[in-house]
Amino acid sequence: MTSSALAFLLLSLAATAAPSLDLRFDTPAKDWEKHGLPLGNGSLGVIMMADPHVDTVQFTVDSLWTGDGNPSGAYESEEKEPGQGCFGSFQSLAELRFTSLPASNTEITDFHRTLHLSRAVHQSTWKAGASAITREAFASHPDQVFAWRLTTSGSQELDGTFQLQGQHPDETLKIDGTDLSLTGTLPNHLRYAARVRVIPRGGKLTVQGDELRLTGGQEAWVIVAADTNYIMDPGAGWMTGDPAPSLIERLDEAEKRGWQDLLARHEKDHRQLFGRVSLDLGSTSPEILALPLDQRIQRYRDEAQELPRPCLDPELEALLFHYGRYLLIGSSRPGTLPANLQGIWNHQNRPAWFSDYHTNINLQMNYWLAETANLPELTEPLFHLLTTCAPLYRKASASQDPQNTGGFVTRMSLNPFGGSGWNWNIESTAWLAQHFWEHFAFSHDTAFLAETAWPWLHDVSKFWLARLKTLPDGTLVVPQAWSHEHGPVEDGTAHAQQLIDDLFSHTLAAARLLDRDPELQQRLASAREKLAGPQIGSWGQLMEWRDEKPDLEKSHHRHTSHLFAVHPGNRINRRSTPDLAKAAEISLTQRGEVGDSRRSWTWAWRTALWARLGNPDRAHGCIAGLLAHNTLDNLWTTHPPFQIDGNLGITAGIAEMLLQSHADEIELLPALPSCWPDGEVSGLRARGGFLVHLRWQAGQLAEATLQSTTGTTARVRLGDTVRTMEFQPGQSQHFTP
Repeated sequence: MTSSALAFLLLSLAATAAPSLDLRFDTPAKDWEKHGLPLGNGSLGVIMMADPHVDTVQFTVDSLWTGDGNPSGAYESEEKEPGQGCFGSFQSLAELRFTSLPASNTEITDFHRTLHLSRAVHQSTWKAGASAITREAFASHPDQVFAWRLTTSGSQELDGTFQLQGQHPDETLKIDGTDLSLTGTLPNHLRYAARVRVIPRGGKLTVQGDELRLTGGQEAWVIVAADTNYIMDPGAGWMTGDPAPSLIERLDEAEKRGWQDLLARHEKDHRQLFGRVSLDLGSTSPEILALPLDQRIQRYRDEAQELPRPCLDPELEALLFHYGRYLLIGSSRPGTLPANLQGIWNHQNRPAWFSDYHTNINLQMNYWLAETANLPELTEPLFHLLTTCAPLYRKASASQDPQNTGGFVTRMSLNPFGGSGWNWNIESTAWLAQHFWEHFAFSHDTAFLAETAWPWLHDVSKFWLARLKTLPDGTLVVPQAWSHEHGPVEDGTAHAQQLIDDLFSHTLAAARLLDRDPELQQRLASAREKLAGPQIGSWGQLMEWRDEKPDLEKSHHRHTSHLFAVHPGNRINRRSTPDLAKAAEISLTQRGEVGDSRRSWTWAWRTALWARLGNPDRAHGCIAGLLAHNTLDNLWTTHPPFQIDGNLGITAGIAEMLLQSHADEIELLPALPSCWPDGEVSGLRARGGFLVHLRWQAGQLAEATLQSTTGTTARVRLGDTVRTMEFQPGQSQHFTP
């Protein structure tokens, strides 16, 4: 971040209120999915299950996967026949338990457990008789360890046992002095290791069977490191040497630093990302704020059943926004794998959909927030995996490329070994291409465009130029396409047509900016003009297929694939294409908010869709619907079961309500709902390289500050008023309406 950008951020943050960013509970955690609280450093996923009697910490590692390149394309977690390969599944690593051994008559009171989002620190506190117990934990990215401190005061000293329990057969558990170690090998030969070091501060450690017994003293630290031998290099067979020795070095370094230094380094690193954006959507009443989070959510559920939904808890809605950013920071860092269906948190060895990378909305939605909500570097794992695996996708999908264009597609689901599974998702690489372009659109990083984005855009576009089908009237359609998980496979579905239009538009723009391939530019421009465009049906709807299918189009299906051109695409706009926008609104209204429409990611997508269509209260209603119907007590969203796309997607949806920049202009407060009459946001990003700070009162903009990181011209819209603003690199401009 430049010094001028930092100054802008500090100025705007100073002006913004700081609502509570804590997830607080007053009862112990009993259920992993509903009660667990996540910590993560991009690679190591940790779930805290705080309980005064048995404290459980559950671990995953982002690369702990079964499976391989899966040449058969079968969607199986285990190999059915020798040599066939398999898709595989994300795995759980281990659980660490600390079982307290207090005096039998000790009363436990005043229990609290809290996840501090702004610090990425978990804390649990309670009283045992007259003694105060505190436990703090975090997952450090700078030092690549999990750290946990146990303290007590008063007359009670620490007394309990540590046990490390693996999740796979044929593992090796050892105790080495103050360390518990776990090693194993998965069926695909992936090796993994975890090491736990207990550091008593005044107490004593003894070995009791497969446990470490801690007695005495009022403070102890626990440091955990874990890893696999996965390497993102197909030429090396995706695997390198033994991961165990490096864990000892990592723990040694962390122990030398000490608790305070580890914590300070962790908090500085986290705040550099999390602290870029602040959001105030108004104040919640003190009596509601005093409730633990699970009770606040239950109250919201109860009252949100009324239609139209009342304004309930704006600080909870702001917390939901911040939680999405927190979860992406915890599950996607440069050098890690991308966030999967559950981020990096998983307690099963056969989770739902194998906790994979789904390419028909879920993987894409995971990263919508990264650009707008000011975490652009967190997309690096997505681009790294895709570009590394592109040659493998090309080989696996050769049957789908009979003209040998050099392009490629994937099946519906991806794994970390270049494999894909389930049915062919022919448009997958076109949709993923949008992320490459958007990263450039927000940053104007021409080096990224040329070196990373262009090869993907170029190859995928060439594939589609060859694959398109010409109808008798000269119109081009996508052959044998699907409106995801809905209806038949046939030519020219709205979703497929919109995706290819989006792909060609971005590839053509990139080619012109980079002055590449004039012949390709001509072919793209010509093909784009011939693509079959959106159609309006007999009841005013945006048609999902080329022929009307009333029973399907009027269903409450969870997918809104035919509205891609509204969001995340930009071809349908309420100002430039008002008739199509109205048709999209009719279709979206018909989908409803009942039955199959009540899915976590569905609410998130529809929040963004309604925001793009300029209907703020319908957008807000989708936030309320998500909290009321598909949010667990710990603020995780559930499909069901828990899937992280809803958490990450709703953050992007809320950002779209406050700021839009997809239509060649920066629109301020485009979909501000009546439930947020007063508020402030700072640090959101707009396309063209802008940082934005907004404050509003009584539903109207009070002031705005824009900073250009690149130096360019911006068209800034507020309602029907548009102003043109010229910027130098790093320049900020403040204005009031």
